[in-house]
Amino acid sequence: MFKLSKKADYALIAVKHLATHREEHACSAGEVAEEYGISGTLMAKVLQRLAKEGLVQARHGASGGYQLTRDPAQMSALEVIAAIDGPVLITSCVTNHGNCETSSRCSIREPLRRVNESILQVLSTVTIAQLSEDPQEPALVALRT
Repeated sequence: MFKLSKKADYALIAVKHLATHREEHACSAGEVAEEYGISGTLMAKVLQRLAKEGLVQARHGASGGYQLTRDPAQMSALEVIAAIDGPVLITSCVTNHGNCETSSRCSIREPLRRVNESILQVLSTVTIAQLSEDPQEPALVALRT
């Protein structure tokens, strides 16, 4: 099953929160955690990782907290997920790094590679600004049929 890690979920929640409140103030890990019922310790680790990857910056002092380093319209969901989980892969055979014993006879390697590319394309198209929009808005991404 293709599934984001809990940390990646929390990272998306955190950057959406930061995007929503970016004009008001920097947000602490505790504030974000409390708002969404998430462990404060885990949220702090997620935000620290996002800071290390350059997606958020930490501000120290009385009005400190975390802020996005870029406009949310210029930051993709894929960037956030990859910052936490690394490359997004549905199976190891879609990379050049792995060979399994059936790779020479495999009939699904290329179709799975195309599926993986489609997932990457969608995740790179969805911006944090779009995630922060009113849920009554139209779909984030129109899927081709």
